[in-house]
Amino acid sequence: MSTFSRWTTATRALPWLLPSIVGMLLGACSSAPPWPEPGPTASPVYEKEPLAPPAGEAIKQARSLWTPVAWSELPGWSQDDIGQAWPAWVRSCGKPSQAWIQTCQNIRALASADAQTQRDWAMRALQPYRVTTPDGQAQGLLTAYYEPVLQASRRATSDFNVPLYAPPSGLRSGTPWYSRQEMDTLPQAQRALQGRTLMYLRDPIDAMILHIQGSGLLQVTEPDGLVRDVRLAFAGTNEQPYRSIGKWLLDRKLVRDASWPGIKAWIAQNPQRTQELLWSNPRVVFFKEQGLPSGVEPPGPTGAQGVPLSAGRSIAVDRQSIPYGTPVWLVSDGPTTRLQRLVLAQDTGAAIVGAVRADYFVGPGHEAGELAGRLKQNLQLWALWPR
Repeated sequence: MSTFSRWTTATRALPWLLPSIVGMLLGACSSAPPWPEPGPTASPVYEKEPLAPPAGEAIKQARSLWTPVAWSELPGWSQDDIGQAWPAWVRSCGKPSQAWIQTCQNIRALASADAQTQRDWAMRALQPYRVTTPDGQAQGLLTAYYEPVLQASRRATSDFNVPLYAPPSGLRSGTPWYSRQEMDTLPQAQRALQGRTLMYLRDPIDAMILHIQGSGLLQVTEPDGLVRDVRLAFAGTNEQPYRSIGKWLLDRKLVRDASWPGIKAWIAQNPQRTQELLWSNPRVVFFKEQGLPSGVEPPGPTGAQGVPLSAGRSIAVDRQSIPYGTPVWLVSDGPTTRLQRLVLAQDTGAAIVGAVRADYFVGPGHEAGELAGRLKQNLQLWALWPR
């Protein structure tokens, strides 16, 4: 069994993923922690009223307003096992902003503490802020993304003939390059892509999914017949606007279900319109290949903060609303899943714009993709910030 197969099998047992699927169907530091662990007779601080009333002024971000609130206003705060978020928090502390440098020392030191001690410290050291739009709107939108696990071939074959490219020479940030249709049809674009093919996929829709998700785990058959596990990571785009192929189908009343399963079902019934659908999104992502450690579960893909993402504990945000590395209390209750949990703002995306907007990283593999393809529901956010 390959590393990816073991990993995707393991994800089915993750305690956070199973409730989501069911819902679809209905560096250590030498510093000591600043707050001692409660003794056996001490009452847990997080079950009481806040230690102090909300302090300080509201914080104005470029696209959001943060208003200080009491800890008791965070729905479900006392129920989440925040220790599951601590590894993601420690990773964010590998690239802290100036505001977090001192606090990150304590976060690292508490990495092996129990959840009660971690929660006790957080309530003393941090101030929660309700995240709203500048005019006070607190409701927003939650979607999700994942990392596809796909088969690929290093050489083009009759089965594997959909190329994935490294950035071509002449690509310039901020300057539009050839569109997806032009890359497929113009000789000059095809010349510019010569020698830039990394590998080939079997399905053009899988390639589109990989472009939209931004990274993927691939089992690549090499020319000698050996299969190697690699990650394709984001390396740039053609600087064309992103257009949703699901919206293209909905606008033309071609489907009612614009999830990835729905899109694939439509393609199966209308194969002659595949190119028309794909060309409706002119944006193309270019990749770089990354080796993976052998025999162990691969780390998550690297987010925009520059740290590996954690399944179920990382989100992509609008960085003009929430800075990278910010711990966030996320609440969402909808038809797909129910979430009340601590997450870290570690990534961004072209479609993730607005004050109360997040893309929830659900992990790798098919089941994660099924969840990510259907998750679109209400959202509330609270940012946690050092006092």
